[in-house]
Amino acid sequence: MITLFGFGPAFGLPDPSPFVMETEVQLKMAGVPYKFVHATPPEGPKGKIPFIEDDGLKIGDSTFIRRHIESKYHFDLDNGLSTAERAEAWIVERMLEDQVYFALLQMRWMDDDNFARGPARFFDRAPEGARESARELVRNTLHGHGIGRHSHQEIADLGGRSIRALSVVLGDKPYLMGESPCGADATMFGMIAGILTPHFDGPLREWTEAHGNLVAHRDRMMEQFYPDFAKQAA
Repeated sequence: MITLFGFGPAFGLPDPSPFVMETEVQLKMAGVPYKFVHATPPEGPKGKIPFIEDDGLKIGDSTFIRRHIESKYHFDLDNGLSTAERAEAWIVERMLEDQVYFALLQMRWMDDDNFARGPARFFDRAPEGARESARELVRNTLHGHGIGRHSHQEIADLGGRSIRALSVVLGDKPYLMGESPCGADATMFGMIAGILTPHFDGPLREWTEAHGNLVAHRDRMMEQFYPDFAKQAA
């Protein structure tokens, strides 16, 4: 059985990491048995959450976890999609993970109020100075990525533009590519749920709330893959 390592419920979400939710939903989509274990990033093979262990093999990063699931368990998360649709789904994934995520990270970690009621709580029992050290690491990560070199408003504008594009791609469909969820729907769900949680404030959340189809997609995926959590949040 696969062991999925993540943070566990926090911030009104099944997991504070969009990537943990993405991986867990994909495991559920594939029908692969797994158990969830709490972990911290340094425990992972790439120093990141999530990671899995399967028959003694540890795999980090949601993209490579998905590849392992599809390869070993012979399940195509994009089954039924055309070549063009698979390419579009990949483009959406990359937009979400390589840009929108960093706008989300900035919203949570670099806004003082959001940081105080969110990420700072991770360090309540940590040694003195660990909280600010971690925040500085995130600040350096954002700067190295490039997005952290912009103002808060510019970062929100970039994220908002991607959110608007995502809303257009989804349109009036229940899922990204039609009537059934594909692998990218799990990516989209994790990211949009992470933005929409009322635990954090900011223009990125406000702009996402303005797109009813994205909110509905989050609700639909939550009900389908986290029904107990959806009832608690209702």
